[in-house]
Amino acid sequence: MNMQVTNVIAPTPPRSMTDTGLSIVMMRDILLKTMFRMNLETVSEISRIIALPIPTTQELIDLARSQKLLEATGTLHANSGGEMGYQLADAGKARALDALSQSEYYGAMPVPLDVYREQVKKQSIRNVALTRQQLTGAMGHLILPDELLDHLGPAVGAGRSILMYGPPGNGKSSISNGIRDALGDKIYIPRAIEYAGQVITVYDPIVHSAAEASVDDPNALRRSSNRFDNRYVLCERPTVITGGELSLDMLDLTYNPTARTYTASLQLKATGGVFIIDDLGRQAEPPQKIVNRWIVPLEENKDILALQSGEKFEVPFDTLVIFSTNFHPNEIFDKAALRRIFFKIKIDGPNQEMFLKIFAMVAKKKKMPLNEKALLHLLKVKYPTISNVYANYQPVFLIDQMIAICNFEGIPYQMTPELIDRAWANMFVRDEKIVH
Repeated sequence: MNMQVTNVIAPTPPRSMTDTGLSIVMMRDILLKTMFRMNLETVSEISRIIALPIPTTQELIDLARSQKLLEATGTLHANSGGEMGYQLADAGKARALDALSQSEYYGAMPVPLDVYREQVKKQSIRNVALTRQQLTGAMGHLILPDELLDHLGPAVGAGRSILMYGPPGNGKSSISNGIRDALGDKIYIPRAIEYAGQVITVYDPIVHSAAEASVDDPNALRRSSNRFDNRYVLCERPTVITGGELSLDMLDLTYNPTARTYTASLQLKATGGVFIIDDLGRQAEPPQKIVNRWIVPLEENKDILALQSGEKFEVPFDTLVIFSTNFHPNEIFDKAALRRIFFKIKIDGPNQEMFLKIFAMVAKKKKMPLNEKALLHLLKVKYPTISNVYANYQPVFLIDQMIAICNFEGIPYQMTPELIDRAWANMFVRDEKIVH
């Protein structure tokens, strides 16, 4: 599928220590902690791990040497182009241990929050221009009524909140995933951000699918060959999907008291992407409370997070939030909360004509021949028992059941009234008392 890619402006690599926006002490301590924890010796290794260009890394090493914290080993490493080796001096080890006792964080240098805020603006989800063609392309596996795309397109294009509601089994989750696939471009995610001397890790391999990192060439020692600031990773726009397990504390920073380090909240990880709250109304906390937590972010494009000290600070909120529920909105929200959700889209089950269209398409795809007698039995005998309520998941369910039965019985794929009955029996559980 051809996606138009927004040309997101890449963050430029820092040309010097000052360019990083970080304090010299913080950078020096992260360098010492990283060398101590990972036993690194050469500039190219260190540069790769702390995510700074080689010239900047060399500048930092020279600074630590002038403070008698590092010393040259005098060995030239043959396997890395005859590079000079470095090691921690005794004072450097003592400083590394002291710094580790304050925070276990080591590795990639963080990006100051203010600098990250500027990058978020350059790659905002609200800058994504989505066409009908892209949306239908991403939803290709679903049969959706045209008027649904009429509502969905502008909602996604606006990068505002969406509430999808309607009976279960009609593809609300699949539509949410289709929206994510339609976005199709890439943005820069910081490995970690820094605020008030605290480091908060953001990049999460579970949420962010890394497209690439940019690495310096050790043979070009005095000039940086990075194509972008390696403190970021180029990723697909992120998607966070939560369901009944979502609790309000997941929307706060996670503090690890042993390592004294912070991990970004779920919605901070989803910056520039999509946050899907599936099955709203099934969480331990009432839906009204969950939506109340989103009011400031949804209205003001910023979120408020707190450090362990209780100090509160603002982070950018640039996320397309999709709420999906099987309840009617009036049952779970008050009017003020509903007003704040920008688009409300009802996802209904198909009518009989649409159901047959889906059924025929699924059967063709799964190489199951259609049978008129079996279809009439399904429509005239089975569906009246559930008041002719059709759902989008049912064709796939019924056909898969019949395929499983045919495989088990060792017969060619076929559709008969008797097979329809057997498949139907697995779709619903009879109400009956179980004697204990």
